[in-house]
Amino acid sequence: MVPEGRFELPRAIAHYALNVARLPFRHSGHPGQFLMLDEAKGSVKAMGVSGFLQTLRREAGDRIVHLEHLEARPARYARPRRPLPDALSAALARQRISQLYVHQAQALDAARAGEAIVVTTQTASGKTLCYNLPVLETLLSDPPSCALYVFPTKALAQDQLDVLNGYGVPVRAGIYDGDTPADQRARVRDRAQILLTNPDMLHVGILPQHFRWRAFFRRLRYVVLDDLHVYRGVFGSHVANVLRRLRRVCRVYGADPQFLCASATLGNPAEFASRLVGVPVQVIDDDGAPRGARHFVLWNPPHGADGLRRSPYGEATWLFCRLVEAGVRTIVFVNARKTAELIYRRAAGALPPELAGRIRPYRAGYLAGERRRIERALFGGELLGVVATSALELGIDVGGLDASVLVGFPGTVASTWQRAGRAGRGRQEALTILIATDDALDQYLARNPGYLFGRPVEAAVIDPENPYVLASHLRCAAAEVPLREEDLTLFGSTAGAIAPVLEEIGELQSRHARWYWRGAPYPARQVGIRSAGGTYHIVDPTGRLVGTVEEGRAFEQVHPGAVYLHRGETYLVEDLDVARKVATVRRAEVDHYTEPRTVTDLAIRAVRACSPFGDAEAYLAEVEVTTHVVEYARKRLFGDEVIGVVGLDLPAEVLRTVAVGFDVPPAIARKLADFDLAGAVHAVEHAAIGLLPLFAMCDRWDIGGVSYPLHPQTGRPSIFVYDGYPGGVGVAERGFRVLEEWMRATLDAIERCPCEDGCPSCIQSPKCGNANTPLDKVGAVALLRRVLGVRSAKALVGRRTARRS
Repeated sequence: MVPEGRFELPRAIAHYALNVARLPFRHSGHPGQFLMLDEAKGSVKAMGVSGFLQTLRREAGDRIVHLEHLEARPARYARPRRPLPDALSAALARQRISQLYVHQAQALDAARAGEAIVVTTQTASGKTLCYNLPVLETLLSDPPSCALYVFPTKALAQDQLDVLNGYGVPVRAGIYDGDTPADQRARVRDRAQILLTNPDMLHVGILPQHFRWRAFFRRLRYVVLDDLHVYRGVFGSHVANVLRRLRRVCRVYGADPQFLCASATLGNPAEFASRLVGVPVQVIDDDGAPRGARHFVLWNPPHGADGLRRSPYGEATWLFCRLVEAGVRTIVFVNARKTAELIYRRAAGALPPELAGRIRPYRAGYLAGERRRIERALFGGELLGVVATSALELGIDVGGLDASVLVGFPGTVASTWQRAGRAGRGRQEALTILIATDDALDQYLARNPGYLFGRPVEAAVIDPENPYVLASHLRCAAAEVPLREEDLTLFGSTAGAIAPVLEEIGELQSRHARWYWRGAPYPARQVGIRSAGGTYHIVDPTGRLVGTVEEGRAFEQVHPGAVYLHRGETYLVEDLDVARKVATVRRAEVDHYTEPRTVTDLAIRAVRACSPFGDAEAYLAEVEVTTHVVEYARKRLFGDEVIGVVGLDLPAEVLRTVAVGFDVPPAIARKLADFDLAGAVHAVEHAAIGLLPLFAMCDRWDIGGVSYPLHPQTGRPSIFVYDGYPGGVGVAERGFRVLEEWMRATLDAIERCPCEDGCPSCIQSPKCGNANTPLDKVGAVALLRRVLGVRSAKALVGRRTARRS
């Protein structure tokens, strides 16, 4: 380790570093430590992350609104009840592991006892050993046994194969996914004792062909699920049903595998894991791993001379360049693909060529080969920085990163800590900077940092019995093995009602107390488990595949005229073929990006539940949401200046889902006569959508909302927030249960925002289809205060009166 302090450096080297390489800092070659060069003295100072942060604080000024220091924590060790076999002990010794952390020993003991487990400890705490040790121990003592490892991404499977091979024990492991060459698949299927795959391949490639896997399924002892927290929402609801189909097929071949799960911290690990896998699960959460000191910065861009807050993406670009110039190995997380491309493009243009060549963007939609090259370069230290979406949030080893920059709150406290944990592995000191955007949720956290650092992580939400999801998997299950009455109990209480409906429409046929599949062959191919619909392919005029986009976002992201960004390059969408699900793009240099505008209507189909809500009544309802993308605005890059609006002619999309809503009673509506009622309910809707992720483990892009000054069915001013997936996935139900707490936080967020008439920090929404009009901030506060029975907001109302006079 290079010692802290100052020491002499030949002046020629200092001159080169400062004037030729233009590096005010350089990495020392040791994790978490850098060299600062003093041009005047020709000397070098070695310093850690905390020293770098001191320099950054002098430059940042009041942009740093909160600094949280998390102390280092020593390791705590424990012995399992029974020693590991010699071969495994030797394998660990080769990796310089002589003791197990507390949670690792507890997990091993529970797995040996036959318990299904879920390990929920911090990032880089050695969760992998919690499932590898019991699996390897079993396979070494009983070689015919086998295990199935399921990871949410192909990259994780590749990473974990390297981990397994690194133990050097005689256990055969192989990957079976979409990238496995056809001529190697049979060999992997027949020889692997540990099969690594993903839910997609299990769903569409393994279970429908289970008869080819009969030997594997007969011997299956363990199913391992890592990064369990990823399986929430619609994806998790699908995966839960895939796992029920897996358990059913295993029963056919006489097996009953044990589930070993690992996850980032969850607010409801026992409930969530049990609901996902369908069996009771024991929680292992006594984290014994060490943790290096972490400095967590909340960074809020300042307001400019025009009164608008500076772009968080511009701030992120400046910080990224500053960190890269300092030799600080950095990952920048963003919440949208387009943002990743924009920040990379701007940083690459600002950095000198020798440094611009050492940064990359990384996101979903890249081809597999592109992603693998970036992963290898990052792990190998060739890259100093990467701008990534959630695609790099998971447990893949990205090497010794020193800093993580989060551009915007990622939607959940759990994801925040997961992203922060990508830097500072083990005992290494680390820096995390969360840059607040103008989003209402971000500004709420900037003003209430205690929420982020003092509140437990959220509860994960799934709904395996969503009728749209469940019906799809009952089709798949019947095609795999005819369904019996007793099989339906695996899929939940509503399966018994759905199977007869499938029979009525001719997809199932009842014969000898079983349901047989009668529909088109191979129904699994028609069920996309990661989204509500299919996938659009993005191609250039030659037909070359450029990228992909989910069907539910295609009309907004690749409509004709849209600007599509890929690896820092801009493409214009020339054609969108809805029937073939293909968008054709051409390479073009443009100075703008595009923002779609939509019109949304909501019709209530059935009310599931009602409850009092202050002086109003709230309800949970089945609804039909019709969305029409009608036009798009062209905006300057890194700015909000609209340079043109273009109309679109696209078909409307209809979504049947679940919503939480409430009506404004007539007595309260009359008292709001001095306000713009349409603007008030619209403002409440926007702010409520922004705050719901604090109470349900979701992203604001997974939910939608609509408000009416007079809804045609209720006859009252009405506000709705709905799940963005067919049938809903439990988010609206969660909002219904915590409605009062959620709306009080919404009121607080609007009231405490210092703006006069509303801004992106409180009531404006980046996804508003009506260009954020009309909005009435003071009316929204008055509405919520009256509904909640809170005293009048005199200061705000006084401000409105003064402006009117």
